[in-house]
Amino acid sequence: MLCRVRKILYFCTSYMVLNYIWIAFFVVAFVIALAKLVFWGDITVFPAMMDATFASSKNAFEISLGLTGVLSLWLGIMKIGERGGVVNVLARLLSPVFSRLFPDIPKNHPVTGSIFMNIAANMLGLDNAATPLGLKAMEQMQELNKQKDTASNPMIMFLVLNTSGLTLIPVSIMVYRAQLGAAQPTDVFIPILLATFFATLAGIIVTAIYQKINLFNRVMLLTLGGMTAAVGLIIWGFGQMDRDQMNVVSTTVANILLMSIIIAFIVAGIRHKINVYDAFIEGAKDGFSTAVRIIPYLVAILVGIGVFRASGAMDMLVEGVKWGVEACGGNTDFVGALPTALMKPLSGSGARGMMVDAMTVYGADSFVGRLSSIFQGSTDTTFYILAVYFGSVNIRYTRHAVACGLLADAAGVVAAIAIAYLFFG
Repeated sequence: MLCRVRKILYFCTSYMVLNYIWIAFFVVAFVIALAKLVFWGDITVFPAMMDATFASSKNAFEISLGLTGVLSLWLGIMKIGERGGVVNVLARLLSPVFSRLFPDIPKNHPVTGSIFMNIAANMLGLDNAATPLGLKAMEQMQELNKQKDTASNPMIMFLVLNTSGLTLIPVSIMVYRAQLGAAQPTDVFIPILLATFFATLAGIIVTAIYQKINLFNRVMLLTLGGMTAAVGLIIWGFGQMDRDQMNVVSTTVANILLMSIIIAFIVAGIRHKINVYDAFIEGAKDGFSTAVRIIPYLVAILVGIGVFRASGAMDMLVEGVKWGVEACGGNTDFVGALPTALMKPLSGSGARGMMVDAMTVYGADSFVGRLSSIFQGSTDTTFYILAVYFGSVNIRYTRHAVACGLLADAAGVVAAIAIAYLFFG
């Protein structure tokens, strides 16, 4: 029986890739739109879907174009770090943990430092810094990848760590809440921290099971325990501040850390007597070419999402969930916030719009408004990250990356709902 279950899981994982999901966006959207036209006489649905294709294509290009400058900056800084030996130092320090999470990466390889920097930037909510660092890590892992069109185990573990969205300082969410009139914009800080931690933990465990990675060793147990203790310390520290102090401290610390990284890399380059400026220029040249490579992948995924939304499929999905919960006798208070949770794996800007809409309609201090904020902070944009990161190194076969990423998202959503009821229900 167990063998049969494994075969079923393997079959589902093998076919649960971006290719089929992308096809499903269009097929489902077309069927729903056709039904609306034939049975309800809705003549606006097909024009809306076509408008979505043009708008999404334009948006994809603008996103890629906007990334060019940031990519050039951070790829240049990373090149200085590489030549200055900073990345190698980080790799040696983190090798005990990363050698267990990424057993296929050689010990002390520079990619370990790139992975660490990317994860650190994500934890601080520094998206503009995290993306270039992540792309650099993917390029380094691709150099180690024997099957250039297929995602390797380290790539998948790295993607899951990104899609689970571990964030310690969700500054932007608290700013939106303040703008929309929340009495205490920071009241979702602890719930977000808990939800995103559970999503990340679930992502690590699920991916480790797929890849047969042993987490029951002293290093990993101490690491996960240390992370739990660090989360508790941060919660306690911010719990001693009022909302104004929290916003000021979190923003200041994030910016100081980011600038400290830049200065540390430059100083390391000076100590190693390299031409820092030339190293920066060499790395920055890759920014444009990387941004151009991303464009086709972003166009594909964002157009699919746009059509799916314009057809009304997302609304039908939410209503179906509400009906199912009501049929089971469950509380449906959380359903109003579900569009944020359902959109988050697909589009960060779309989920942000859903969060703002929920707080506008229901109120920033309502259960739905707070839960939508927790959803927004509990996970990251899974399909966007998959499209950008895999697209940058021309990966076609994603293997179990989508399944693991979505399972981490699901864990974050379930945790967010439970925690919202605990804090605000």
